Amino acid sequence: MPNLNRFCEYAIISYVWAFILVMINRVIIIVMCLAGLAARAQNIYKGIGNVKSATSKAGALDIVTDHAFVKCAYYSPNIVQVRISNKPLEKYFSYAVVANPRQVEPRFVDGTSIQFNTDSLKISISKAPFRISFANRNDELLNEDDTELGIQFWNDEITIFKKLFPTERFVGLGEKTGPIDKRGLSFTNWNTDDFAYTTEADPLYKTIPFYIGIANGKCYGIFVDNSYRTNFNFGASTNHQYMHFSCESGEMTYYFINGNSIAEIIEYYTDLTGRMPIPPLWSLGYQQCRWSYYPDKEVYTVAKNFRDKQIPCDVIYNDIDYMDRYRVFTFSETKFPDFKKYTDSLGKMGFRVAVIIDPGISVAKDYNVYSDGIKQNVFLKYPSGKLYTGDVWPGACHFPDFTKATTRGWWGTHCKTLTDAGIRGFWNDMNEPAAWGQSIPNILMFDYDGHRTTMKQAHNVYGMQMTRSTYDGVRKAHPDERPFVLTRATFAGGQRYSAVWTGDNDASDDHMLMSARMIQSLGISGFAFAGADIGGFANDPDKDLYTRWLSIAAYTPFFRCHSMINTRDREPWALGEETEAIARNIINKRYRLLPYLYSAFHKASQTGMPVVRSLCLDYMNDGNVYGYGYENQFLCGQSLLVCPVRSKDSYASIYLPAGKWYRVSTNNVYEGGKAHLVDAPLNDLPVFAKAGEMIIRQSLIQHTMQQPSDTLEITIYGGDSISTFEYYEDDGISYNYLDKEFYKRNIVTDCRKRELVFQQPEGTFVSKFNYLKVEFIGTLAEVLNLVEDGKRITYYDDKVVKGVCVLPFSNKLFKLEWRNLE
Repeated sequence: MPNLNRFCEYAIISYVWAFILVMINRVIIIVMCLAGLAARAQNIYKGIGNVKSATSKAGALDIVTDHAFVKCAYYSPNIVQVRISNKPLEKYFSYAVVANPRQVEPRFVDGTSIQFNTDSLKISISKAPFRISFANRNDELLNEDDTELGIQFWNDEITIFKKLFPTERFVGLGEKTGPIDKRGLSFTNWNTDDFAYTTEADPLYKTIPFYIGIANGKCYGIFVDNSYRTNFNFGASTNHQYMHFSCESGEMTYYFINGNSIAEIIEYYTDLTGRMPIPPLWSLGYQQCRWSYYPDKEVYTVAKNFRDKQIPCDVIYNDIDYMDRYRVFTFSETKFPDFKKYTDSLGKMGFRVAVIIDPGISVAKDYNVYSDGIKQNVFLKYPSGKLYTGDVWPGACHFPDFTKATTRGWWGTHCKTLTDAGIRGFWNDMNEPAAWGQSIPNILMFDYDGHRTTMKQAHNVYGMQMTRSTYDGVRKAHPDERPFVLTRATFAGGQRYSAVWTGDNDASDDHMLMSARMIQSLGISGFAFAGADIGGFANDPDKDLYTRWLSIAAYTPFFRCHSMINTRDREPWALGEETEAIARNIINKRYRLLPYLYSAFHKASQTGMPVVRSLCLDYMNDGNVYGYGYENQFLCGQSLLVCPVRSKDSYASIYLPAGKWYRVSTNNVYEGGKAHLVDAPLNDLPVFAKAGEMIIRQSLIQHTMQQPSDTLEITIYGGDSISTFEYYEDDGISYNYLDKEFYKRNIVTDCRKRELVFQQPEGTFVSKFNYLKVEFIGTLAEVLNLVEDGKRITYYDDKVVKGVCVLPFSNKLFKLEWRNLE
């Protein structure tokens, strides 16, 4: 019994000590965890801190703070680059920015705050803590960091918080759903294949991290040059205190752009990231597509119907079924036994052929493109060196690394297979990149032009670099003609290589109206050549929706009807004779406007001014142009105001900005600065011409290989202002315009002096037009004199039809003088 008692004592003591040790161990663990969490929080989450040093050299300002390295460098007097990282800054590399910094000598003052100014832009940096603000030459504040939050680091993520003005609006970001004004909304940039996306979907196919802020009668632009996943919050759920943008990794590089107008900011932004080259004239015509036209006999039938029914068309597309087993750079021998003969036959009918090209390369030993890709080491790999495989149309595929120069060259070499077959349009799809049923791993390795990285950084530029490879390859393979490249996915700066469309939309009124806003936002963001699938890609539009959508799209840059497999036919004659007649008339209007549109495209290539212009470009301070219902309206070129209307509405409330406006179909005049209720039948979309402006047209043609008549038609809409239209011509297909083989001249309308002045033309190209037909709308005008080189050489008497005159299209400086007979 004593032994048992002692045993119990030992057991109790051991238990107590064990309990004490366990508790001590737990306390230690808890203390260590708390310390670790504190250390982790201290290391991971931190503000940028105070300025420790600041030095200025060669137009740049280098700053070191408690937790970051900052560099400010002027690219021009109105553009400053701001780079921020929690690591020492490396040599700058960008796929988006192509401009080189200009020689700028900013004034640097280091006092209680740091001043870094040009005559156009004033930068002020507070030191404790680091905060940056931007003002214009008049010391009017444009933008500044939020006082409390400023710049924050969390792991590799960098977030910048900016103060919000009470009435600040935000436009841009490219292909985004929602309203034109992004105030109160948030968005993510991560290129995503989203079939039949909703009207609230985000993200979509493209990443264009550029926006314009508008407040207090002033505006500014910010471009975030970071290809990782980025986020923009324009005051959503912040009680309108601040907005913020972030990048999940890499350094935060953003450009602050100062300008006197939205148009000026777009010009500066596209000078930074590049502009669309002048496209071939035929790509402005009507384009017909579906998934899929085959075999070749079916396409011939479609083409013949266009010509027999006298409905203009320039391009017919072949979707995935033209290929052999969906393998790119191949042709199906059963469906298209002789593709060159096929394109030649369509060419004789006035059609160009465009084909789809996906990035996925079928893993098949009997496929030479695959074998050559393996040999040339062009495909994406895991860090271990194993090739990545994902399923798309051909089944198992490898994907080229388009961020590698040798891969781009390899791809371009294979593009010659297509150009040799007579193909002239190149439609890059599935290039977000997309792989079915899976998220492509972020750990895939990319060359990134010598800056080795992973999918996390390369994902958003993948489509852009694919179009770069296609554009350069086609141009090398077929150097005498401008290529037309179309893409679904891209990044900022991708406008240098391709046109864009808004992806797999849906057949609904909401998508139709949203497409008008998306095309506007793409134009604001540098992509002047943009459009949407007419009628919706997914599902079936009724005849009203199809007709209305076609009438709106006729005024957008990219004019293509496209639909998915197993949907109803979408050709203009497919929905009945009444719809066919209206569609023919709509497409006819488009072709008559080609001189006007081509001039607008030339302007876009020179200044970045979009072809479709959001009304905020010209009426930035008019709150009505951002309003629900009116935000869908847009300017086509500088003169035409287009008012999209729902398909079932026969009347519409439209808003006309300040000035006087003429309804193009009736010539009725309307006062601006207010809303109007107007009739809107399917055969007459409300379209208005601005008083004092002009519309330029040609005679009707069935395709752009056909020459119009030799008379250029100009319609002048009477007003009390001066307007200049830059008219432009070239051969529409070659690069000869780069050697000044173009015809360009300013046409100035001065309604106050009643003069129409044709300034001296520039360039060596001979205009296709020999005569002018000038018509005056809104005033009963009689042309009195034709003045050439300062000499009055012609007098028009009462025998001339009032309001219309025809005269030679002289290459000398000349003007028309008229008088009003009212």
